[in-house]
Amino acid sequence: MPAAAPGRDRDAELGAAVERARHGDEEAFAQAYRIVNPGLLGYLRGMVGEDAEDVASEAWLEIARDLGRFRGDSAGFRGWTATIARHRALDHLRRVRSRPRPTGIEQDVLDLPTPGDTAGEALDALSTERALALIAGLPRDQAEAVLLRVVVGLDGPTSARVLGKRPGAVRSAAHRGLKRLERQLRERGR
Repeated sequence: MPAAAPGRDRDAELGAAVERARHGDEEAFAQAYRIVNPGLLGYLRGMVGEDAEDVASEAWLEIARDLGRFRGDSAGFRGWTATIARHRALDHLRRVRSRPRPTGIEQDVLDLPTPGDTAGEALDALSTERALALIAGLPRDQAEAVLLRVVVGLDGPTSARVLGKRPGAVRSAAHRGLKRLERQLRERGR
């Protein structure tokens, strides 16, 4: 059980930072940002590609603006920030679709799968870009479930709230996505 301690320490650190940030502590907000942003950015890269940093900036502006109203623990904060980021990403995708870019590249990567042992192994074994490209090839519900569970690190119920689905549906989508990734990696390994 010693491996679980660093995660609990990080959760405790995030919870304390969020509580202090809610009361105006700018350094605590920066600390919460440093803990949460890498996973959030990975999630957004899977959704909007190269525009992830711009979308993340919009999300963090909203997070900073509304932080005083947030109530919850570190897991709740991660879920809350993922929900805000998802809404900003969907807004971005709608804008892109209504105003296509001259390059003709379409950002339709919302079908991302959920995590599991296979996803952890896949993400460890591959570069971030390659992993996100593989995940982007999954059906939308699977891809997004995998991103939330593996990249952002949300649990099943929190991922379900972010996606507006039942936990069982998210769990199934994640499982199917991870199995599909596992098959793809095996086939490429041959």
